[in-house]
Amino acid sequence: QVQLVESGGGLVQAGDSLRLSCLASEWNFRTMGWFRQAPGKEREFVAAVYSGGSTYYADSVKGRFTISRDNARKMVYLQMDSLEPEDTAVYYCAADTFTSNRYWGQGTQVTVSS
Repeated sequence: QVQLVESGGGLVQAGDSLRLSCLASEWNFRTMGWFRQAPGKEREFVAAVYSGGSTYYADSVKGRFTISRDNARKMVYLQMDSLEPEDTAVYYCAADTFTSNRYWGQGTQVTVSS
């Protein structure tokens, strides 16, 4: 069973930075990514990194967030800069296999105060 464990969430002020981390129990994924879900809203895509290194971002975070992966450590990171109150959400790590199965982490809360 694949396990994804997020860490790094917390309470920060607008303009601050946070780095989220996701540790995977195995490392053979086509894509690693981050999603988020704010109260009363649907879960939305934030960023993804493919096995070949290509990265993709939601327009709302482009230029502020950076996704990266460390294959040796089986980790994927989300560096979040210039945080805004609208970034407040539970952030989930996700992993897609080459057979199109998706796994989710348990989520980590990010709260940005104004």
